[in-house]
Amino acid sequence: MTPSTASLWYKNSIIYSLHVRSFYDSDGDGIGDINGLIEKLDYLEDLGVDCLALMPFYPSPLRDDGYDVADYCNVHPECGTLEQFRRLLSEAHARNIRVVIDVLLNHTSTAHEWFQRARTSPPGSPERDFYVWSDSPERFAGAEVLFSDYESSNWEWDNVAKAYYWHRFYSHQPDLNYDNPLVRSEIRKVFDFWFQLGVDGMRLTSVAFLFQREGTTSENLPEVHQFLRELRTHVDEHYPGKILIADTNLWPEAAAEYLGQGDQCHLNYHYPLMPRMYMALQTEDRYPVVDILEQTPAIPDTTQWALFLRNHDDLTLSMVTEEERDYLYKVLAQDHGARINEGIRRRLAPLMGNDRRKLEIMYLLLFSLPGTPVLYYGDEIGMGDNIYLGDRKGVRTPMQWNGDRNAGFSAANPQKLFLPVISDPQYRYEAVNVDVQNRNPASLLWWMKNLIAVRKRSKAFSQGSIRFLNARNSKVLAFVRAFENESVLVLANLSKFSQAVQLDLSGYEGIEPVEVFSQSRFQPVGEGGYPITLGPYGYYWFQLEKSESGEQDALERAIPELEIQGDWQQVLEQYNYRRQLERRILPGYIRSNRWFGGKSRTAVSFELNRFPMVETEAGKAFLALIDVRYAEGLPDTYFLPLTLVTNAERMVHFLKNEPRSVVCYLKVGDTQGMLIDAIYEASFRNELFRLIRDNRSIEMPGGVLRFEAGKILTEEPSIPDDQVQSDVLRAEQSNTSVIYNDQYFFKIYRKLDTDINPDLELVRYLSERTSFRNAPRYGGGIQYEERAGQSFTILGLLQNKIPNQGEAWTAMLDTLGRYYEQVTAQTERSTPLPHLVHAERLYFDQAPELLQQLIGSVTAERVVLLARRTAEMHMALAAEQIDPAFKPEHFTPHYQRSVYSAHRKLVSEKLDALEDKLPSFAPHVAAEARAVLDLREQILSTFSRIHEAPMDAVKTRIHGDYHLGQVLFDGRDFYIIDFEGEPMLSISERRLKRTPFKDVAGMIRSFHYAAYGKLLLNANQRREDMPWLEQWARQWYHYVSRIFLSAYLDRVAGQPFVPSDPEAARLLLRTYLLEKAIYEVGYEMNARPEWLRIPLKGVLFEMEQA
Repeated sequence: MTPSTASLWYKNSIIYSLHVRSFYDSDGDGIGDINGLIEKLDYLEDLGVDCLALMPFYPSPLRDDGYDVADYCNVHPECGTLEQFRRLLSEAHARNIRVVIDVLLNHTSTAHEWFQRARTSPPGSPERDFYVWSDSPERFAGAEVLFSDYESSNWEWDNVAKAYYWHRFYSHQPDLNYDNPLVRSEIRKVFDFWFQLGVDGMRLTSVAFLFQREGTTSENLPEVHQFLRELRTHVDEHYPGKILIADTNLWPEAAAEYLGQGDQCHLNYHYPLMPRMYMALQTEDRYPVVDILEQTPAIPDTTQWALFLRNHDDLTLSMVTEEERDYLYKVLAQDHGARINEGIRRRLAPLMGNDRRKLEIMYLLLFSLPGTPVLYYGDEIGMGDNIYLGDRKGVRTPMQWNGDRNAGFSAANPQKLFLPVISDPQYRYEAVNVDVQNRNPASLLWWMKNLIAVRKRSKAFSQGSIRFLNARNSKVLAFVRAFENESVLVLANLSKFSQAVQLDLSGYEGIEPVEVFSQSRFQPVGEGGYPITLGPYGYYWFQLEKSESGEQDALERAIPELEIQGDWQQVLEQYNYRRQLERRILPGYIRSNRWFGGKSRTAVSFELNRFPMVETEAGKAFLALIDVRYAEGLPDTYFLPLTLVTNAERMVHFLKNEPRSVVCYLKVGDTQGMLIDAIYEASFRNELFRLIRDNRSIEMPGGVLRFEAGKILTEEPSIPDDQVQSDVLRAEQSNTSVIYNDQYFFKIYRKLDTDINPDLELVRYLSERTSFRNAPRYGGGIQYEERAGQSFTILGLLQNKIPNQGEAWTAMLDTLGRYYEQVTAQTERSTPLPHLVHAERLYFDQAPELLQQLIGSVTAERVVLLARRTAEMHMALAAEQIDPAFKPEHFTPHYQRSVYSAHRKLVSEKLDALEDKLPSFAPHVAAEARAVLDLREQILSTFSRIHEAPMDAVKTRIHGDYHLGQVLFDGRDFYIIDFEGEPMLSISERRLKRTPFKDVAGMIRSFHYAAYGKLLLNANQRREDMPWLEQWARQWYHYVSRIFLSAYLDRVAGQPFVPSDPEAARLLLRTYLLEKAIYEVGYEMNARPEWLRIPLKGVLFEMEQA
């Protein structure tokens, strides 16, 4: 039977969510009430909404703002009476506005009579079994503690019952026992009560947590869906036209299960899409939105997604990867107080920086994508919030009706208000209110009314299909919504700058697009691409209907000159001089250095942030921190210590021998001088060492610059002041390195982050808290500590210098050189290669005899030793059980799903770019690239396996950028260095815990690079020999990598980061080998195209193994 249009009303609705207590106070007691809501129904009708979603208004102790229910079938006295609620329903229905209410299925308040009765009833009795009890808090250990900011366990002891009761939320909210048929019966009576009263729908909050089972996460269990099917049957039989809305914070495939085959809920909230709309806008890239909707399964025609930008809780970030969450925290929650649990407690306008253009484009996306839009009260006028009220109260403040006292919300004394009105200067109620905006046709409120009205006229938005257009400009999101004979083209520019795009509108030739808001007609669609330009954060809705500068090298850089009066430090302190330095001098100098990582971005400003002073033998030096802001993306902070040189001989020395050190000529009065990077001045370098050795600190406004000595400086004989010697290493890289007395290695970080640098953190941990000795020992560091935010900025790391013969990479290339020489000399090209030996564990003596001779026992022994040192590093990093920065964390289904999501993004980015560049490759490279591209679906399928089964392993801190170049060899042993992590990631992302198999994969991929790279680097190899030698490269890689892996697994056997199931361990390794190879494809394609074949072969090799 085809459902009627009337019965699908929820698909065409605009839902408006509100808190009765926050909306309007009719009786002057400082609390919003039902009569107040009735008085404002005309406003809601005028806005265009046709469904109200009411947060809990039941009797409650209000310890969780009404989500702790004490009586399901009544109204809290502060909000009104049942009779008043009946009148609300009548008045709303008279205006064609439906009413949906929250029902708290999962839990009640401890004040509920059911709980009070249960705690005093004997164990095993029906009354007792209304809730979940236990004599031990160890049951259901797989369930996550959801509110970990507030609760440490899901169990709470009850002194009356003399037992523990189960709660997934706050401890004052005990969970109902849905295994008890009486509970299910009572809950059905609750639905009967409200549906008979006239309510149009029920939002089922926390529905995923209704049942508990050992050995599971006690979320999203099959029993939940069976209960929902039974409930839906009951509702359809007795209350046709009434709806059930699921509220489940789950990945799309799991969330879709709550819609079933059209036999469970009518709607479900699409939590994964919400944060990705913010991601798309902040990164100016459509991928997050397109990707998550591509992952969203098809749902029955009678069901619908509920879409939202903000709701009554926090901006929930549990349905994103850890890296995405870290990024969103950085861009949307700079104030740490804005964070709560795994989310951000802010309203939409503050999240968007009160930028009207951003607000509009976010609402446009909300109203354009497939689903029913849900608005949150006050967001239609751009209300602000107050994060200092605690919990989620800051987004539940009184609605701002006008500029009168209490924002027109209440006539009560302001001190009686249940929450204060917003007085933040940017969002104060005198300026941001309904009355002001109603009188201004250019206001956000008027724009919203227009948007809602236009959207409601088109069923393409409410019921139509969606097809994304492959616009080559990733900053533009383009798609077509279509229903029956109606098609709407949606374009959204996610960038702050104007963007041009060519659209493939094949199939719409001859159509004349009509811009929906203005009704302006655009040029008809013809053959080829359809060009269009969008302004910053610009957007269009089109009805488709038939018509009646190069970088300077430091050696060539013209050295600018600056002239000042007074002391030379005035160039930093005096405004006019400082602005000249920031605008004329620093941009050119910083861009000319290799350590500057923003060369591919458009820098718009260079600003001195702070510059503490250090006195040296040669005079003053300033440790300048410089903020670099870009046209796009987040700013960076760079470290550039500055000092003045006035001695003519020294000036000539720097110009001749250290030209990269010269920032500018600086004339101070009549004295000619030179401003240089102080790192190149020996007296400054030596003073830094003395400050670290002596544990000195320098007080600064708002913080302190702290120099910290490690144990090797405090326990070993110190170097006398007059014997400190230092040299700057000549190799240019992202940091600058100094050697002291050939004993200590000092790494000066150029690009800084407000977090603990993992290099310093891991070296200090391994050196001073573990017995691992195959890494540098911690000598000390320099960090700026900001008092207000208790944040840290690491400027440098001192460690012991490890005597060595070079990197393991160089040693391995030398080994491979001998290997290929022996292959060439000892084998015939016509001789078949030995068959590859495969085994669960593969050791050197199991390799074919010929390979044993060619590889050599010395090489095998060294590979085994490297594997053991790698394993011992991981064991040391997994040993901590107290410090949260190092304590291992268990894999969870959410984490495994987020890993898969991150891998989907990686595949999309790298393989799309590979396909774009395919025509530029040589034929033999293009053939391998095409082979990789043809495997896209199989690659995604391989990655998907990571979240298909539980993983009984832990995540730990890891090296993060592990390869042969990060290992030193001293002739006898290996030493692991450079714990900074992947340079392309932020500091906080590098500190995330991951599986150690990611490091193992990095090293194995490094073996692969060495095997094939040696052939690329050797110009003496004959071209015709290369295919034959590549076969031998594969032989070497196969045995060396497996010897390494076998030795590693032997050493880490029984460790908690190794899954007990060997297949799970193989899955982890295979996943991260494939991830690394695809990442390398993207890197080599842009940086070293001649090396691209190596990672391409790596991808193909790993897919053969899969």
